[in-house]
Amino acid sequence: MKLRSVLMTALKQHIVRAKMDQAEAAKLFGVTQPRVSDLMRGKINVFGLDALVNMAAAAGLHIEMRVLEPTVRRCLHDSTRER
Repeated sequence: MKLRSVLMTALKQHIVRAKMDQAEAAKLFGVTQPRVSDLMRGKINVFGLDALVNMAAAAGLHIEMRVLEPTVRRCLHDSTRER
């Protein structure tokens, strides 16, 4: 959900900065105007991550993603644990 939220915020900010109306944004993103309306209203549950990534790419936004190991590793089969 956090990734979708970050992408939605970036797309909304892009629309505002570029001073686009919803119809212009829809054309740029390759979606319908009602879809942009849902975006601007923050309806996160109607967007999949792939749709948001596609919209951001169509807008020319640069997307980066990192997957990191946890800072503390937990071992599920630790034989030294007390029982």
